[in-house]
Amino acid sequence: MALFTMVIVVVDLSEKADDFTRIHFSLWQIITQYYIGFIPHIDALLFPLFVFLSVIFFTAKMADRSEVIAILSSGVSFRRFLLPYWVGGLFLTGMLWFGYRSALPAANTIWGNFLSKYIDSNIQGIEDRAHTQNIYFKTDSTTYAEMRYYDTTTKTGNYFFIQQFRNNKMIYNLRSEFIIWDTATGNWKLSNVVERFVSGDHQKITRTLSTTRHFNFRPQDIRSDDYFKDRLTTNELNDFIKMEEIRGSEDVPTLLVERYSRDAIPVSIIILTLIGATLASRKTRGGSGVHLGVGVVLSVLYILFGRLAIVFATKGSFTPWLAAWTPNFIFGALAYYLYRVAQQ
Repeated sequence: MALFTMVIVVVDLSEKADDFTRIHFSLWQIITQYYIGFIPHIDALLFPLFVFLSVIFFTAKMADRSEVIAILSSGVSFRRFLLPYWVGGLFLTGMLWFGYRSALPAANTIWGNFLSKYIDSNIQGIEDRAHTQNIYFKTDSTTYAEMRYYDTTTKTGNYFFIQQFRNNKMIYNLRSEFIIWDTATGNWKLSNVVERFVSGDHQKITRTLSTTRHFNFRPQDIRSDDYFKDRLTTNELNDFIKMEEIRGSEDVPTLLVERYSRDAIPVSIIILTLIGATLASRKTRGGSGVHLGVGVVLSVLYILFGRLAIVFATKGSFTPWLAAWTPNFIFGALAYYLYRVAQQ
């Protein structure tokens, strides 16, 4: 982990050197406001591959010294030989699973905020893209909202509209010149409000200078960047997915892939551990170098299958849970095959 982390940090630093220079941050600020969150994020993503290569490395060393042959010749079954790998794999799986659910979102918040504020904005200085215009979204299955202008920093907007439909006919309309989020009450404050209630050929119009309303959306729902889902704990992500499904959001497949991946990635540790143990337990003429070479190839294939499945799920019609678990199914079958061959 230490070796790969240093390599990844050097590569990432070379890619973002111009951005770091542009924002005039000191080395300490870059470390505390970016890399302290980036390193846990990338290590968690590649942790199963770190375990896989580690298992291949030390198991191949055992096989090269004929220690595996000595263990099996003493009457120990191959299943019993794999028991420590099962125990270690389950422990590391639980540790990574817990990290994805609770601990990692805190680190993701650090690097996500830095990227969205200073890197992705692609403008001079340290000003982020705080102003968003012409926002359209659904608050539930029958209600649509529009905001002409919204400032994410002050959580204020203007020219806000709400329209509710029933049987393809509008039954309610609300217009407000100004809207602001009230942090204390968790509601929205509206100014210069005009409401229109429609019932058949009849309608009722009311005007209010100022009012407070509870709507089915929050400031973070209006404008969420690409890192929003990474900042959420698993429980928060589950609640957000349910809300987005009600709204009919097109981001639901991406959110579901993220949710299922938080369970699939930790489970891959057990699968890759068994593959590494069964693959490297046989002594070969090329020594441990052959096993490590095969391990690197399998690691690349695992990442490739995972990326392709995610692309098909987010851009096509591939089922999100299947996209998250496809690499585990494929490599799980490979693990079983190698186990059967190793026993023989």
